[in-house]
Amino acid sequence: MNEKVEQLKGKLIVSCQALPDEPLHSSFIMGRMALAAKMGGACGIRANTREDIQEIQSQVNLPIIGIVKRDYDDSKVYITPTMKEIDELMEVKPEIIAMDATISQRPGQKSLDEFFHEVKAKYPDQLFMADCSTVAEALHADELGFDFIGTTMVGYTEQSRGDRIEANDFEILREIVAKAKHRVIAEGNINTPEKAKRVIELGAFSVVVGSIITRPQLITKSFAEALD
Repeated sequence: MNEKVEQLKGKLIVSCQALPDEPLHSSFIMGRMALAAKMGGACGIRANTREDIQEIQSQVNLPIIGIVKRDYDDSKVYITPTMKEIDELMEVKPEIIAMDATISQRPGQKSLDEFFHEVKAKYPDQLFMADCSTVAEALHADELGFDFIGTTMVGYTEQSRGDRIEANDFEILREIVAKAKHRVIAEGNINTPEKAKRVIELGAFSVVVGSIITRPQLITKSFAEALD
């Protein structure tokens, strides 16, 4: 594990992402968002697209978890779904590349196992993170040899519908931490400093926080709805 990645231990990773239909969609803005996150004490960044990552790298010297979100007609998987997205990310070489590691079939009816073996054969020295939605998926990704196991997709898939990562004092996270050999990154609906602190206490290697820091439209909505 390289030194830059080691500095994520026990620390905050801020997800700086804005999709095309969002008001902050711009590599320039995401670069400044990452700089603001660093000024606030973030020790890592999670970012979407080669272009955003390149801009973020020009602004901060922090380890990056890179993804490419892209929709394909024949699959529900949209986080780094094919080799095309992996190749794009490798042009900017983020420290870690994350991909959907759920049981859903990938584009071209490819299983996670097939895809991960292909990716590892092509890029043997790259670190990879598994974005999972259930304990079973997390432990399968752990067996496959992902360097990091993430709770990113909990509640976002058919098989995890209704689940929440923070339910029952992060019960899902605790089970994954107890059983997985690789490092676990807590991500998903961690929307208070107290929750972020708690997941580290429970044994997560680090914690990713996104919308509550970097999506002003959602932050505003929570205040506006409270007044309604």
